[in-house]
Amino acid sequence: MNESTAHELAGKFVTFLETGDPPEGLFRPDVFCDFTPPQWRLQSTGAEELVQTRRRSHPARGAVPRWRCDPTPTGFVLEVEERWTDTDDHWYCRELFRADVTEGAISDLSVYCTGDWNSAQQERHRSEVTLLRP
Repeated sequence: MNESTAHELAGKFVTFLETGDPPEGLFRPDVFCDFTPPQWRLQSTGAEELVQTRRRSHPARGAVPRWRCDPTPTGFVLEVEERWTDTDDHWYCRELFRADVTEGAISDLSVYCTGDWNSAQQERHRSEVTLLRP
């Protein structure tokens, strides 16, 4: 996959992460998703099921302040940092996505998530760890 197409699709995917609504044509109708949060694993088939899985785990809109996309021969790898607020707290997570693309849309997606950190976990991390890079 060429770099500009990978970045264009990754940008659309980031929009999906921030809004919960996939841009038109982002996913193939029969997209397969293999989602691995900490100590669990979920799978879905079909664009609507993938969207509903995302909305259940992240019902609030959020922001992806940092992301990196690397093209692969069959699609792209996307690394993101997500932040969002719900009625209870401010949340943070990091995720890695490997996407296969068929005919211009995501056909297979593997997701690896650090888990959702509430503000107490984020503060604990800040007090115990000095990161070398953001």
